[in-house]
Amino acid sequence: MNAIRKRDTQGFFRSPLGYVYLGAYLAIMNLYFFATCVLSSSSDVSSVFSNMLIVFLFLMPVLTMRLFSEEYKQGTDRLLLTAPVSVWEIVGGKFLAAMSVLVRALLCTIPWLLIILLFGTPSWPTIIGCYIAVLCASAVFAAMGMFLSSLTESQLIAAVLSFALFLGLYIADMLSYSLGSDGILGSILNWLSIFTRYDTFMSGQFSFGNLIYFLSLTGLFLYLTVRVVERRRM
Repeated sequence: MNAIRKRDTQGFFRSPLGYVYLGAYLAIMNLYFFATCVLSSSSDVSSVFSNMLIVFLFLMPVLTMRLFSEEYKQGTDRLLLTAPVSVWEIVGGKFLAAMSVLVRALLCTIPWLLIILLFGTPSWPTIIGCYIAVLCASAVFAAMGMFLSSLTESQLIAAVLSFALFLGLYIADMLSYSLGSDGILGSILNWLSIFTRYDTFMSGQFSFGNLIYFLSLTGLFLYLTVRVVERRRM
């Protein structure tokens, strides 16, 4: 698994795509941090992290589209599937490669904390909650995107499908706010909403129920990816 993780991570940064991805992420988020916290002299980063998830809706498909689609297109999936590793190790290694890129992106936000520490009073429970929220939600999106990438050899189709799914989840979340929690549909959408649970973490309220929800949803899509890859291995 570790060898596959290293292989995919290095492959991501051997192309301009990796640097374009990180550059776009940092340009957008640093600009938003400057406008939200620096110009207004605010130490509350929750609104910055709230919009970070929206940015990931657009950038995550770029990160996950190549995980399996590129293997299919180049024919290297046969070599991978005949290697002495299990399908779970293949899927797990690729998932960890995607997450390692996301962690690199998050590490680039450490200067934000130094700026807040120097010129403001940081709320550490909120800050820690924000980072946990981003990691949990990103893991779900990465697993979803990888699953869709395993269904097609076209990176473009994988990216479009991922973006459509993420956008659909966001629209469903907006719909749950409109319907409220009184009706059955509104209650169901609110319970299923990734964004609602994400906001709970960002407020500094740690919930094992929300953590289990994120882990379960991530595990579900990893399992679905394994099933798809196993069929190609037969």
